[in-house]
Amino acid sequence: MSDIFAKNADGMTGRLSRAVIGIAGCGGIGSNVAVSLVRAGIGKLIIADFDIVEASNLNRQYYFISEIGKSKVTVLKDRLLQINPDCEITVHDKELRRNDIGPIFGEAEIMIEAFDRAESKQWLIEEWATNYPEKPVISGNGLSGFGNFESLKVRRTGNIWFCGDGVTSSESGLCSARVAIVSNMQANLAIELLMKN
Repeated sequence: MSDIFAKNADGMTGRLSRAVIGIAGCGGIGSNVAVSLVRAGIGKLIIADFDIVEASNLNRQYYFISEIGKSKVTVLKDRLLQINPDCEITVHDKELRRNDIGPIFGEAEIMIEAFDRAESKQWLIEEWATNYPEKPVISGNGLSGFGNFESLKVRRTGNIWFCGDGVTSSESGLCSARVAIVSNMQANLAIELLMKN
């Protein structure tokens, strides 16, 4: 399967094939980040979500009509293995709590925060930063609406990284293009950080 990564930058395939990344949440952000990371050659993903695919997810999440009603993590794993069957994918079909983070994601080099609710985002970032201060956490923060491309930025506070505009809420609506842009900002940043280590 080495031809999949023939266009990767020098040294990228080897480094990413040894990397482990955790993704907490497999909705708009998480499913799209996972696809980009697997396409880049990541060696192992740990994904967790308790949700099922709904029709309203299809405007921005990496799922299809035939998968409505099915477990997001199960469907996503199958899709990712169709891209790269050599990627190791560990799934946890459950609603995450604080005390799950270490046991489930502890081996990850980088955590991708992909939750919907602000309070969940906050406790995940706090838990990760407290227990793994040397490991980055990358959060999607402010990706609603459409247009306004120039507002999307990467901001850093210590080893916590935020991608998005940092302002908009889901009340502004969720557009596939803007969600995909922020998701790929997160994936691109994760790859950049891995390549620097």
